[in-house]
Amino acid sequence: MTGDEGLTTPTEPSDGPTIGRLSDEVTEDGVFQAVLDGYDAVYDALARSATFNRIWRTHAYGGEFPAEFAHIGFLTLDEGRWMLDALHLGEGDTLVDVACGAGGPGLWAAQQSGAALVGVDPSAAGIAAARQRAGHVGLEERSRFDQGTFEQTGLPDRSADAAMSIEAFQYAPDKWAALGELFRVLRPGGRLALVCFEVDPAKAEGLPVLGVDPVPDYAPLLDSAGFTVETYEETPGWEERVYGAFEAVVDAADTLREEMGERAAAGAIAEAMLTVTMKAQPRRVLAVAPRPARQRRDLGS
Repeated sequence: MTGDEGLTTPTEPSDGPTIGRLSDEVTEDGVFQAVLDGYDAVYDALARSATFNRIWRTHAYGGEFPAEFAHIGFLTLDEGRWMLDALHLGEGDTLVDVACGAGGPGLWAAQQSGAALVGVDPSAAGIAAARQRAGHVGLEERSRFDQGTFEQTGLPDRSADAAMSIEAFQYAPDKWAALGELFRVLRPGGRLALVCFEVDPAKAEGLPVLGVDPVPDYAPLLDSAGFTVETYEETPGWEERVYGAFEAVVDAADTLREEMGERAAAGAIAEAMLTVTMKAQPRRVLAVAPRPARQRRDLGS
């Protein structure tokens, strides 16, 4: 299946959400209200939906990621290992996971590396789920989860040895401000690993959320923000996983409504639709480190 086919052949339920119903309203701390509402509903309902969890584990990452660290992204176990290598994490380091959701990948990284984890997410339901999960996997003493956004993490200056964000940065309404915040909390020499989606401005024009500050190539923006790009590469196999998960979610819409409730199911389907729209462009993995001099140029200079 090609990217163009994926945008036209799947059909959402007639009474389900459409991208056009989303709003560009942004909260004072810098997050799209529609995205926040959707994730709040989904995280609150995940425990009730065996169907959604099965679909996502099967299609989104092939069931490879450890079940106790299951997540609602597309990160595979191999990508997680790449991320650990890129971050150079060690025992006693502090890792910040921004837009951590229910905490799966961040807690996995902390367990594997011995690092302490600070998770930040605007979703109250996601933070509650992450705290509960930390207790279940025995990492409550080495992890902390607080509400915050890309633009306002609430963390002190130079407090992190490394930072990560998995498949969320494309939702930052102001990516320049978001990178400034990540730069601020990292110590000199600290490292940042992002898994995020490129968005073609021409294809996103007029779309809510995606059409606000679309970035087709993050490398120049990262460079201007004071980071040195070390790795920028397409994630292999992204297309099959993305479209497989989308089609399975749409096909199971009625069951998801029964298990999760209308609001959560609508959020899950809308997220799947947004993801397919973005996935017309390649998914990239980035590993970057702040410049030692901590120089950050004015945007456009």
